[in-house]
Amino acid sequence: MVTALDVPADLLIKRVAEKLKKEYEQVKPPVWAYFAKTGVHKERPPQDPDWWYMRAASILRKLYKSGQPIGIERFRVIYGGRMNRGVAPERFAKASGAVIRKILQQLEAAGLVRKVPGKGRELTPQGRSLLDRTAKEIMQELVKEYPELERYL
Repeated sequence: MVTALDVPADLLIKRVAEKLKKEYEQVKPPVWAYFAKTGVHKERPPQDPDWWYMRAASILRKLYKSGQPIGIERFRVIYGGRMNRGVAPERFAKASGAVIRKILQQLEAAGLVRKVPGKGRELTPQGRSLLDRTAKEIMQELVKEYPELERYL
């Protein structure tokens, strides 16, 4: 059986983002999302108009890969980066908590994520199923190009 960890992450995230955009009306960027930066370490807002769905798909994959609940602060560290401070040395800065919190709330409303009191959020069986089904679709396409991957199906 193919899992979400058996296929390339970039292909999985892109495909899940497309599914989130088409099938789940609960997951949609708020009005302010097109003007907001994803963290203080960024100079400009994302240029990709579908960045909200890509981040949501990435969060789903991170929850799948972790296998245990992850909180907003941990996600802020995961998506953080180096902050340019002019002539001073660069330092690490966390990502925006509002973006991550809003995405997790939307995924929770869609039934893909659930809250674990005191520990964070974890993937529901529906979320796990979405990722595994998408991974299987991707693997079936990859088998056409690379027949040696047939054994993973």
